[in-house]
Amino acid sequence: MEIKTLVGDYLDAHVYVLKNNGECLIIDCGAKLNKVKEAVGTDRVVGILLTHGHFDHSCYCNEYAETFGCKIFANENIQITMTDSVAIYSEDYSTIDDFSYFEFIKGDRNLSLGNFNISCYYCPGHSICCECYISDNILFSGDVLFENGIGRTDLKNSDKKQMFESLCKLENVKFEKVYSGHGGSSDYAFQMKNIKIFKRFLSREFKE
Repeated sequence: MEIKTLVGDYLDAHVYVLKNNGECLIIDCGAKLNKVKEAVGTDRVVGILLTHGHFDHSCYCNEYAETFGCKIFANENIQITMTDSVAIYSEDYSTIDDFSYFEFIKGDRNLSLGNFNISCYYCPGHSICCECYISDNILFSGDVLFENGIGRTDLKNSDKKQMFESLCKLENVKFEKVYSGHGGSSDYAFQMKNIKIFKRFLSREFKE
């Protein structure tokens, strides 16, 4: 599997284009369509995955889906985030309320999209709708895990205890590498240390 990393238009959020034997899977939608079309090339897009509904990761999702003729897969709670002018964190308080291309994910499940097998893990904390995805032993964590940290828990619909529980879940999931919603990538050993550090920090926070 080949992974192309694109830098989006807002807060340098990443868009990932996964390529496998003539098919593509797109993770997050914060880069202008022309960049994504160039990365996709002549391959067929079999689906779009959203890690969460914040504007920097989701703003062009319907444009992608319409252009490539595919579905958008996201946690069911993304509707709460994307229709809320505060919770979506767009610069102009604009919202997204067209969900006609969406197929909603409830809980943890597996998806089979063309040549891609994806494990989906519901990991709220940074947002109520955070979903992490594993394909080919690579974890796409959105804003749950970063190279040297975790996502903010002081935003609307964030929750420290939920983030703690999500870190506990990911601590028990096997993967080789993490591609985050912002910043650099990291490996399994590094993230096991990162998760332990922030579990200790969060447990003090929500117990106070």
